[in-house]
Amino acid sequence: MTDWEKIYEAGCALPAGRALDELVAELAVALRDPDPGVRDGAPYVVLRTWIQRDVIDAGRRARLGAQMAARFADPEIQARTFAPLVLDMIVGRGDFDPAWLVAFTRWYPAEQDLRGHDPVLGWLHAVAHGADLLAAFGRHPRVRPEAMLELAAARLLARTDYLYAEQEDDRLARAIALTLTRPELTEAAAVGWLDPIAADFRAMPRGTTPTYASNAMRTLRMLYLLADLGVPPSSGAAPIPLPHAAAVKRRLAEVLAPVFQHS
Repeated sequence: MTDWEKIYEAGCALPAGRALDELVAELAVALRDPDPGVRDGAPYVVLRTWIQRDVIDAGRRARLGAQMAARFADPEIQARTFAPLVLDMIVGRGDFDPAWLVAFTRWYPAEQDLRGHDPVLGWLHAVAHGADLLAAFGRHPRVRPEAMLELAAARLLARTDYLYAEQEDDRLARAIALTLTRPELTEAAAVGWLDPIAADFRAMPRGTTPTYASNAMRTLRMLYLLADLGVPPSSGAAPIPLPHAAAVKRRLAEVLAPVFQHS
């Protein structure tokens, strides 16, 4: 068994005398381990670093991406929800395979287990981890940004009894905002994905707010803030303005108006 903590402490240097394919395979197994100390610890950081440094080259990234795409159908929740984190590393590096996008698009709005954290399994975070991958796809030049905006709307409208408790709304709003920075988006496309959400809100009966709708409202409020201030692409980076910020804010205000409660 590889001592990943030791590799991490050595600056993530590739250990001498070890076959890279064997190490990558072991990392892939670690990223689905039910023990959060394994899955979310040193192996995660080492894998991310090796992808960033091109230690794991394009061919190996392609094979790893296919493996992660297949995990969206895995019976174990931690395997499904850590697959988008690995694909985010790969797609963020510039790689792309249409099959990865198909698998993600099928999984993201359909996932039912939305727990942020489990006392035994640790962080699961399907919505947040999926949002990170949505942002990577949303900024990739080979992906239609309109498709990712529609996917975000589908996730927001999917019925659930899980109330976002671990900043899932912030993560999804950020993913949407980053997708909205794509310069080729027309104004109509930048706001059109909100139409099914607007229709859903208008049709909502009076009474207590359904959980899915509360999640969606809070996500859209955060999106309004990002449209107003710009969205940082990474921690500490300067915010990127949304090309159609005024139209997006205007449409968000219209969508949220029917569900605004006041006394």
